[in-house]
Amino acid sequence: MARVRLRGIEVAYDDVGSGPPLVFLHGFPFNRSMWQEQKEALVEHHRIITLDLRGHGETDVGPSPATMEEMALDVGALLDRLDIERATLAGLSMGGYVALAFCRRFPLRVRALVLADTRAQSDTEDGKANRSTQAAQILREGMEAITDSLLPKQLASETLAKRPDIVRRVRAMIIGTRPEGAAAALEGMARRQDQRSFVSRIIAPVLIIVGSEDTITPIADAELLHREIGGSRLEIIEAAAHLSNLERPEEFNRALAKFLADLEQ
Repeated sequence: MARVRLRGIEVAYDDVGSGPPLVFLHGFPFNRSMWQEQKEALVEHHRIITLDLRGHGETDVGPSPATMEEMALDVGALLDRLDIERATLAGLSMGGYVALAFCRRFPLRVRALVLADTRAQSDTEDGKANRSTQAAQILREGMEAITDSLLPKQLASETLAKRPDIVRRVRAMIIGTRPEGAAAALEGMARRQDQRSFVSRIIAPVLIIVGSEDTITPIADAELLHREIGGSRLEIIEAAAHLSNLERPEEFNRALAKFLADLEQ
């Protein structure tokens, strides 16, 4: 693990391997460890950068709110520090929002894009209100207050029933997130731009991945991205919900590895 001061905060990251740079952006309220299986599968042929987005893991919270644009600027600053001009970005859920914000701000720095269990739409008014309520609860009662209600939305029913190792791992990441960081990210997600008018202008190759049981960003959201982004690929991971990379890493990695290999042809 390395730490570097960027844009007024300390950012924690890992940088391993060599080859074409591949940057992984985690979801909410998790951290860079959620990409461990992807790192292990791809490090032989890629330079893998995983970072904790602001307010998550070992990265400082910084001023509130933690908008997707601020996080995208953090990613850009880290790539500058690592002397990486262009990279493939892979983001899941909130990480996908950050990846889209980065692509909008720095289109020529995006070699390719992987959008997993995410969407282009902004929050509805009800969605914004729910995020505000959840942020207030977290600040008042801690992360434990939302963990039990969050787990069934993140994981498929089969995972919850038969994979206690995954459940423990996800629970630990949620509880390990600082309440002020989670609250800042919730506010930032509520403020994010609607990207539907932008995604059709993406010129980089795009892979879209979604779990078949994802209820947070369901298949319909992935299909919208697929329709709007010309030449994009859509992969549906069966028996996975919102955390498809954790629940079905072999299927996720297979789709990702094929997409990355095709970039080299």
